[in-house]
Amino acid sequence: MTGENPFTHVDPELLPVLAELRLREPIFHTPAFGLSADEFLRSTAPGYWEVGASGRRYSRELILTWARERPEHFVDGSKVGWRTEDFGLLQLGPETYLLTYTLDQNGRHTRRSTIWRQDNDGWRILFHQGTIVAGEEIDALPGNEDKIFC
Repeated sequence: MTGENPFTHVDPELLPVLAELRLREPIFHTPAFGLSADEFLRSTAPGYWEVGASGRRYSRELILTWARERPEHFVDGSKVGWRTEDFGLLQLGPETYLLTYTLDQNGRHTRRSTIWRQDNDGWRILFHQGTIVAGEEIDALPGNEDKIFC
């Protein structure tokens, strides 16, 4: 894997899955897959939960309540200038995948991770997490080990 970025690596046989899942991100902010409470309910597994960029945990029930009470928070990311990049995909098990990417919300950068599972009813989200990228944070790649602080 020399010279390859391990954070954005995708095995060639997973490229069709990546193409499908990229269309669904950022979750709850694409017109085709998530701007309503009904779509949120369809696209999340019953045990879904997430960790927000703040570190707070959110249950499926709480987010569903917000979607019904405050639908204006479910904005179309592309219409407000959000960009996704640096996608990676790893198969975790049968029909279960970890999708990672960076989200730029007009200067607020976060690393995102979504665990997706495909079943008879389509794609379902099992878990999601967002982590704020602090300043000019570097990634820990071979060759810059001296810049890693724990």
